[in-house]
Amino acid sequence: MGATAYEFDEAVGLDPLGGGGYAARLDAGWSIGGAINGGLLMALGARALGLALAAAGGGDAAHDAPIALSAYFLSASTDGPATVTTEPVRVGRTLSTGQASIAQTVAGRQVERMRALGSFGDLRSRSEPVLRSRPAPVMPPPERCVTGSDAPESFRTGVPILARLDLRLDPSTAGWAVGRPSREGRMRGWVRFADGRPVDALSLLFFLDAMPPVAFDLGLMGWAPTLEFSGHVRAVPVDGWLLVELSTETVSGGLLEEDAAIWDESGRLVAQSRQLAGVRLTEAAS
Repeated sequence: MGATAYEFDEAVGLDPLGGGGYAARLDAGWSIGGAINGGLLMALGARALGLALAAAGGGDAAHDAPIALSAYFLSASTDGPATVTTEPVRVGRTLSTGQASIAQTVAGRQVERMRALGSFGDLRSRSEPVLRSRPAPVMPPPERCVTGSDAPESFRTGVPILARLDLRLDPSTAGWAVGRPSREGRMRGWVRFADGRPVDALSLLFFLDAMPPVAFDLGLMGWAPTLEFSGHVRAVPVDGWLLVELSTETVSGGLLEEDAAIWDESGRLVAQSRQLAGVRLTEAAS
């Protein structure tokens, strides 16, 4: 019997083209409002870059785990074929760095969607010792949280990615879903893959950008496209639920920063990020 085909693994599947290039297929099932989720793009680019760096290091698989990734989103990605181009920048003994670019053909020309610079290494050797770590926030258990299936059908239709997730939001930060945002700029929830795929280091890059935007808690319900993202993977997560907390402190000029932190079921902080995203301030609820 063959191995289980998980949706996430299919979504980040790659076919080598030679010269550090890969062919990929972006699926609308991972989209939000018609655009492919940025976290999925980062995971796709990181997978290609990890393969390229491992090959450049003589097949050293210890260089294929993402440690840090910075990404710029240049245009909205859509359902269809894509090309991932990689370039190793430095291959070291314990840390390797390179860049990856995702592009799609639009009207006969290549349009770059995302460009990322990432550092990869042996994540397990960089996870200990822990001298200081942010504790996980107090959360109700998943069964006492608001599920993605509780969202209105009109909302779920415009956010196909919800079907790929088992998402449980903390009721204290989910008031926006019924028109009562707390306006504290904070959102928390449990999340995992809907099809049971185990969580791992690569998927943490996806989950850092998989939650509804924290702008919703400010009454800003429009699309909040990511402009720039910087993420750090701190440890290999134990399998199970991930606890994600989002927050923002500054909203001005149509931009906000969104800080994300992820803890695994053991209570270990396993990933964190900051991104700059666009918002439409005129959409704030009264």
